Amino acid sequence: MSLFQKLAQALKKTRSIFAGAISAENIEELEQALLQADVGFQSTEHIIEQLKKSKADKHEYKQQLNQILHQILTNQSLKTQASQKPCIIMIVGTPGSGKTTTIAKLSFLFSEQGKKVIISASDTYRAAAATQLGIWAERVGVQIVYSEKGQDAGAVAYDAIQKAISNNSDIVLIDTAGRLHTRKDLMQEAQKIKRVCQKFRTDAPDQIWLILDATVGQNGIQQAKTFNQELNLTGVIITKLDGTAKGGVIIPIVRELNLPIHYLGLGESAQDLEPFDAEKYIQALLE
Repeated sequence: MSLFQKLAQALKKTRSIFAGAISAENIEELEQALLQADVGFQSTEHIIEQLKKSKADKHEYKQQLNQILHQILTNQSLKTQASQKPCIIMIVGTPGSGKTTTIAKLSFLFSEQGKKVIISASDTYRAAAATQLGIWAERVGVQIVYSEKGQDAGAVAYDAIQKAISNNSDIVLIDTAGRLHTRKDLMQEAQKIKRVCQKFRTDAPDQIWLILDATVGQNGIQQAKTFNQELNLTGVIITKLDGTAKGGVIIPIVRELNLPIHYLGLGESAQDLEPFDAEKYIQALLE
């Protein structure tokens, strides 16, 4: 199945919301559709304002909406290169967002690209997370560094980076404990892991990616805001996009938070993590 086919399937519910509003050729209905798809008030207001400014005929709403979304979603700057090996990627998110599964999928993706990957099992709060990662690591064929008895999350990350340097690995993926954005103590732990990475290089970690569950919709915007304030995120991975009617949440993340979307989780298997393609996303949303 092609990326477009996967996206079209994943966005089926969201697309059905837009289809009726666009065919009705009514700007009020389109506004309601944007809100229903979890584009959010601010971004919906911006899109409708741009649509009115364009003075587009009602028969041209679809074409004009395509252009507006294109302007929003393609104005992203992806920082993907590390200054030197290994590339250190820190993964954060709330409990249940799909963080551990996404790390497994990233391991598979990078391994398929010929990269040598090490996973740091730095979620020391949930024993099942390390077990789950271990199963995935064995399946994918990547190394994993576990917590020794009494080790904190930062120490595990430190050991993993050291091992990556000695093994000439390309990428370190650091799992972290799922944390609610309101938990200051756990946010401080994430900041500590970040400081540990900086012991190796001042510009590390190279990436801090937030795993965001698409099904939480607008609540995800507040999550992303808080994580970004505390950790200076470099991007977002959207999970559980398949089967939700809230696929519009991608738009405010990019527009309001200026955070790029790196990947989309479109299913359960290791192959169901796809690089974000704005053109294909818009096409799947509106076609």
